[in-house]
Amino acid sequence: MKKIADIFKRKGTLNIIISPDEPVLNALKVMAERNIGSVVVMKNGKYIGLITERDYARKVILHGKNSTELTVGEIMSEYLPKASLESTIEDCMEIMTNHNIRYLPVFEKDEFIGVVSIIDVVKETIFLQKNTIQDLQNYINFAG
Repeated sequence: MKKIADIFKRKGTLNIIISPDEPVLNALKVMAERNIGSVVVMKNGKYIGLITERDYARKVILHGKNSTELTVGEIMSEYLPKASLESTIEDCMEIMTNHNIRYLPVFEKDEFIGVVSIIDVVKETIFLQKNTIQDLQNYINFAG
Protein backbone atom coordinates (compact mmCIF):
# COMPACT_ATOMS: atom_id res chain seq x y z
CA MET A 1 0.00 0.00 0.00
CA LYS A 2 1.15 3.49 -0.79
CA LYS A 3 1.87 5.80 2.09
CA ILE A 4 1.92 9.52 2.74
CA ALA A 5 5.71 9.38 2.41
CA ASP A 6 5.15 8.53 -1.29
CA ILE A 7 3.12 11.71 -1.79
CA PHE A 8 5.89 13.81 -0.25
CA LYS A 9 8.50 12.08 -2.43
CA ARG A 10 6.54 13.25 -5.46
CA LYS A 11 5.48 16.74 -4.35
CA GLY A 12 8.19 17.68 -1.86
CA THR A 13 7.74 19.15 1.60
CA LEU A 14 7.80 22.88 0.94
CA ASN A 15 5.55 24.47 3.54
CA ILE A 16 4.07 27.92 3.04
CA ILE A 17 4.02 29.43 6.52
CA ILE A 18 2.34 32.42 8.16
CA SER A 19 2.28 33.81 11.69
CA PRO A 20 -0.93 33.73 13.72
CA ASP A 21 -0.53 37.49 14.24
CA GLU A 22 -0.81 38.33 10.53
CA PRO A 23 -4.04 39.79 9.19
CA VAL A 24 -6.27 37.26 7.46
CA LEU A 25 -5.96 39.32 4.27
CA ASN A 26 -2.23 38.54 4.14
CA ALA A 27 -2.96 34.80 4.30
CA LEU A 28 -5.48 35.18 1.47
CA LYS A 29 -2.90 37.02 -0.64
CA VAL A 30 -0.37 34.22 -0.08
CA MET A 31 -2.95 31.59 -1.05
CA ALA A 32 -3.88 33.53 -4.20
CA GLU A 33 -0.24 34.12 -5.22
CA ARG A 34 0.68 30.44 -4.71
CA ASN A 35 -2.65 29.06 -6.01
CA ILE A 36 -3.12 27.03 -2.82
CA GLY A 37 -6.06 26.57 -0.47
CA SER A 38 -4.29 26.51 2.90
CA VAL A 39 -1.31 27.99 4.71
CA VAL A 40 0.52 26.48 7.67
CA VAL A 41 0.36 28.61 10.82
CA MET A 42 3.51 28.50 12.93
CA LYS A 43 4.61 30.33 16.04
CA ASN A 44 8.21 30.22 17.28
CA GLY A 45 8.97 27.49 14.74
CA LYS A 46 6.14 25.26 15.96
CA TYR A 47 3.05 24.16 14.04
CA ILE A 48 -0.11 25.52 15.65
CA GLY A 49 -2.71 25.13 12.90
CA LEU A 50 -3.84 25.77 9.34
CA ILE A 51 -5.76 28.59 7.78
CA THR A 52 -7.85 27.55 4.80
CA GLU A 53 -10.13 29.17 2.27
CA ARG A 54 -12.96 27.38 4.06
CA ASP A 55 -11.96 29.05 7.36
CA TYR A 56 -12.16 32.41 5.62
CA ALA A 57 -15.52 31.73 4.00
CA ARG A 58 -17.15 30.37 7.13
CA LYS A 59 -15.55 32.46 9.85
CA VAL A 60 -15.12 35.82 8.15
CA ILE A 61 -17.43 36.32 5.19
CA LEU A 62 -20.51 34.60 6.63
CA HIS A 63 -20.20 36.63 9.84
CA GLY A 64 -19.65 39.94 8.05
CA LYS A 65 -16.23 40.41 9.61
CA ASN A 66 -13.26 42.27 8.15
CA SER A 67 -10.24 40.31 6.86
CA THR A 68 -7.90 43.26 7.45
CA GLU A 69 -8.77 43.46 11.16
CA LEU A 70 -8.99 39.77 12.05
CA THR A 71 -5.78 37.82 12.56
CA VAL A 72 -4.95 34.39 11.21
CA GLY A 73 -4.88 33.06 14.78
CA GLU A 74 -8.49 34.11 15.32
CA ILE A 75 -9.89 31.95 12.50
CA MET A 76 -7.36 29.16 11.88
CA SER A 77 -8.19 25.49 12.34
CA GLU A 78 -6.24 24.28 15.36
CA TYR A 79 -7.31 20.78 16.28
CA LEU A 80 -7.24 18.88 13.02
CA PRO A 81 -6.61 15.14 13.04
CA LYS A 82 -3.07 14.19 12.09
CA ALA A 83 -1.38 11.62 9.90
CA SER A 84 2.15 10.25 9.80
CA LEU A 85 4.48 9.45 6.93
CA GLU A 86 3.53 5.80 7.42
CA SER A 87 -0.21 6.47 7.10
CA THR A 88 -1.65 4.90 3.97
CA ILE A 89 -3.49 6.80 1.27
CA GLU A 90 -6.62 4.91 2.32
CA ASP A 91 -6.11 6.03 5.95
CA CYS A 92 -5.95 9.65 4.79
CA MET A 93 -9.08 9.33 2.66
CA GLU A 94 -10.94 7.86 5.61
CA ILE A 95 -9.76 10.55 8.05
CA MET A 96 -10.56 13.37 5.61
CA THR A 97 -13.99 11.93 4.83
CA ASN A 98 -14.92 11.23 8.45
CA HIS A 99 -13.88 14.72 9.57
CA ASN A 100 -15.08 16.54 6.42
CA ILE A 101 -11.70 18.20 5.89
CA ARG A 102 -9.57 18.85 2.83
CA TYR A 103 -6.16 19.27 4.47
CA LEU A 104 -4.37 16.92 6.83
CA PRO A 105 -1.24 17.86 8.78
CA VAL A 106 1.47 15.21 8.76
CA PHE A 107 3.83 14.62 11.67
CA GLU A 108 6.65 12.21 12.35
CA LYS A 109 6.63 11.84 16.12
CA ASP A 110 6.30 15.49 17.23
CA GLU A 111 7.97 16.98 14.15
CA PHE A 112 5.72 18.71 11.65
CA ILE A 113 6.45 17.46 8.11
CA GLY A 114 3.82 19.11 5.94
CA VAL A 115 0.24 19.07 4.75
CA VAL A 116 -1.49 16.59 2.50
CA SER A 117 -4.51 17.90 0.61
CA ILE A 118 -7.42 15.96 -0.80
CA ILE A 119 -6.01 16.88 -4.22
CA ASP A 120 -2.71 15.19 -3.30
CA VAL A 121 -4.62 12.07 -2.29
CA VAL A 122 -6.67 12.06 -5.50
CA LYS A 123 -3.57 12.58 -7.65
CA GLU A 124 -1.79 9.71 -5.91
CA THR A 125 -4.83 7.47 -6.37
CA ILE A 126 -4.98 8.31 -10.08
CA PHE A 127 -1.24 7.66 -10.40
CA LEU A 128 -1.66 4.25 -8.73
CA GLN A 129 -4.59 3.38 -10.98
CA LYS A 130 -2.65 4.32 -14.12
CA ASN A 131 0.26 2.15 -12.98
CA THR A 132 -2.08 -0.78 -12.32
CA ILE A 133 -3.65 -0.40 -15.77
CA GLN A 134 -0.22 -0.25 -17.40
CA ASP A 135 0.91 -3.35 -15.49
CA LEU A 136 -2.20 -5.23 -16.58
CA GLN A 137 -1.74 -4.16 -20.20
CA ASN A 138 1.89 -5.28 -20.08
CA TYR A 139 0.83 -8.61 -18.58
CA ILE A 140 -1.83 -9.14 -21.26
CA ASN A 141 0.64 -8.26 -24.03
CA PHE A 142 3.30 -10.53 -22.56
CA ALA A 143 0.91 -13.45 -21.98
CA GLY A 144 -0.75 -13.08 -25.38
